[in-house]
Amino acid sequence: MQGSPCRSDALVAITPADYPQSPRGRGSHKMQGNVPVDIPFTLTFTGPEAIAMTIYDRYVLPYLIDIACGLPMVQAQRRQLVPQAQGRVLEIGMGTGRNLPFYDRTRITRLVGVDPAMQMHRLAQKRSREAGIEVELMGLSAEQLPTANASFDTVVCTYTLCSIPDAAQALREMRRVLVPGGKLLFCEHGRAPDEAVRRWQDRLQPLWGPLAGGCQLGRDIPALLEETGFASSIQSGYLAGPRPMTFHYWGQAQAA
Repeated sequence: MQGSPCRSDALVAITPADYPQSPRGRGSHKMQGNVPVDIPFTLTFTGPEAIAMTIYDRYVLPYLIDIACGLPMVQAQRRQLVPQAQGRVLEIGMGTGRNLPFYDRTRITRLVGVDPAMQMHRLAQKRSREAGIEVELMGLSAEQLPTANASFDTVVCTYTLCSIPDAAQALREMRRVLVPGGKLLFCEHGRAPDEAVRRWQDRLQPLWGPLAGGCQLGRDIPALLEETGFASSIQSGYLAGPRPMTFHYWGQAQAA
């Protein structure tokens, strides 16, 4: 679906107080025999530790994530995926707006961004102005989208499923809001195919999760897509960098 260019230089923040908010997920593992197994839990800080983590989450983490998400090999993934978006576009996990420079303004008619981390919006607003694209920004997590069925032609989801507390529910919502024949464009890191690398993903997860905003290193992206009713065309492989963090899945999916 071809559309007219988006020419506004503004980012519109939409933050109703009654939007459903989901808690940030954390991850750990237990031992099943000699094999570490992921289990979910909520990490709660109190006293000085809570203050320190609040400062870290608000003022430090967004910039660390922005740096990591701006690495050349990651930008290359965005460059080949994001320009495929067309029509009415919903981006899950707008974050600092790293995808904004790669949208083809002649192909999109509306861009709505979803992200629960309001402290990231200043960086996204800067990139919105630079790209000349108006973004309607909704401050909430993706498990319960306040939008009608079949209201978007494209959903873009990059480096986001790893940190959504209920990724399966978020994918069901993405499927719900896509028009028949609409496309989910995705690029995510996740569960590695090599057993030795998977063991390291499990070992690192208890430390990595709290420091990386709830990021789960070992989520099985193909299984999640199949479980939530998507038929997908997937490419996969390691990007440059430490293997527990760099096995990637990317491609497009439609409702099965």
